[in-house]
Amino acid sequence: MAGGGPDHDDGGGMFACINVTPMVDVTLVLLVIFMVAAPLLVANPSIKVALPKATTGDETKRSTLALTLERESAGGYRLFRNGQPTDEQAVRALVPGLLKSDPELQATVAADRGIAYGDVMHVVDVIKALGVTKFALNTQSGP
Repeated sequence: MAGGGPDHDDGGGMFACINVTPMVDVTLVLLVIFMVAAPLLVANPSIKVALPKATTGDETKRSTLALTLERESAGGYRLFRNGQPTDEQAVRALVPGLLKSDPELQATVAADRGIAYGDVMHVVDVIKALGVTKFALNTQSGP
């Protein structure tokens, strides 16, 4: 046929399909990278504490005041606020400002299981004396 129907290939036309395989490959690689990196960005800065276990633990909302007590090898503990080293005086200076901006402030306390109960209660008492009435104690779930 002289008119060039559907079976006619003149070789001069443009290729009308887009090859999406490279785009899908790049997208999947980026997805894997984000899946691996996301837990590193969301998690608390790595302060290694051996939390006590509790089978009745519940999830709580993320707190703006997260205190961590890390056991020291020589005895005693080091105090961290939101992953940054701090001391009791700095916490005493910080809490009133946090309470002003959020009257429903909840303090989350995580302590290594080797720390004395009295030390944990001292930190809770300091926070409570400053006006914080809501507390959460971090535990590791499981029996």
